[in-house]
Amino acid sequence: MAAEDGSGYSRSSFKHWIDEDRDGCDTRREVLIAESLRPVRVGSRCLISGGQWFSVYDGRISTNASSFDIDHVVALKEAWDSGAKSWTAERRQAFANDLTTAFSLIAVSASSNRSKGDRDPAEWMPSRREYWCQYAIEWVGVKATWSLSVDPTEKAALSRVLVDC
Repeated sequence: MAAEDGSGYSRSSFKHWIDEDRDGCDTRREVLIAESLRPVRVGSRCLISGGQWFSVYDGRISTNASSFDIDHVVALKEAWDSGAKSWTAERRQAFANDLTTAFSLIAVSASSNRSKGDRDPAEWMPSRREYWCQYAIEWVGVKATWSLSVDPTEKAALSRVLVDC
């Protein structure tokens, strides 16, 4: 456990929504394609159509990709506060576009993502209570994968959730 240091944070410190594999689809679109409940059509310039998405945070379903955000399960500011401040720009970019773990980035309704903002589990949990265990497990997984610290209130909140899982 460690205290967090949020000084100097700027979202621009995390270059995100890049096209790492150079297939024409940036990270945002890659997540939308992967998480669609039905096959999507990918047009020129990676224009997505025909999909359907389910927001695990609030249970909303949509066929409109623009009504969904891609959530960094551990928000960029939270990552910064928990140790990413000392990372290189390349490592911050890798974190912000992490497609190597299935739980780092998820498609959720824009309204649920914006209600979460940059808060940690001590301050925010998904409105769908049945997702709390999975959310806590994913949160811990991201923190462990990226060697990010956990502050005492965050740890207490996670412990309260995980004890019932």
